[in-house]
Amino acid sequence: GGDGTLNEVLNGIGDVPDGFARTRLGFMPLGTVNVLARELGIPLDPHGSWSVIKSNREARLDLPWMEQACEGHTTRRYFIQLAGAGLDARAIELVNWETKKKIGPLAYVLAGLRALRERPAAIVASSDGQRLSGELVLIGNGRLYGGNFRLFHEADMRDGLLDVCVFPRAGWRTLFRCSLPLMLSRRLPAGAVRRFQSRTVRLESAVRAPLEVDGELAGQLPAVFNVEPLGLRVLVPASLAGKKEVSGRQPADRAGQTHQT
Repeated sequence: GGDGTLNEVLNGIGDVPDGFARTRLGFMPLGTVNVLARELGIPLDPHGSWSVIKSNREARLDLPWMEQACEGHTTRRYFIQLAGAGLDARAIELVNWETKKKIGPLAYVLAGLRALRERPAAIVASSDGQRLSGELVLIGNGRLYGGNFRLFHEADMRDGLLDVCVFPRAGWRTLFRCSLPLMLSRRLPAGAVRRFQSRTVRLESAVRAPLEVDGELAGQLPAVFNVEPLGLRVLVPASLAGKKEVSGRQPADRAGQTHQT
């Protein structure tokens, strides 16, 4: 399946005692966008991805999760690639399932345009004593977002850190400013976001703000995000098996620092 199906399987593994220690995750990317497969270089065709599974080569990746308070107890949900709060989560909330099946990724674009008409929520991301406010916050484990767009260009899936992108504004002006650079270079323009890396991040909002993980709606804020270093066993192509880093360079000395890009 796709990234949403992978997220369901991931949380099924997490429901079993010692599930992540005893289980290796192999998958065939047959979804709409398949961000994780693109991140890891797993072929998008069934024959190629099945060959990766049969090759039996393993890599250990960081395992992020989010926690939310719900009716007096805390719930945990794992994710692999990314999480987001604000505009992108609202767009996912607005996606029509039948439309998605007919037009694929374009359904998210149409839903995003609808979400832009609404008044955005102010979201606060806090970590290690710092607080950043914005209208869209994205949390990445890998580099990619929405396909091949490199929003988290310093991310490494083995560094034990979450990469956080805070967009001060998430309206039509930001869309026009970012669209062309993303299409041409698949990167955001200078000054569009503020970034930092941390092991723990808290997101909150004074008003309703939807939340998504791996492209699937996951309730609303507040939520706390954390990561277990190298907590996930995944079957990967030979080029990644045994590598010390996956998708980026090691930035551990920059944990907690903020910069604008």
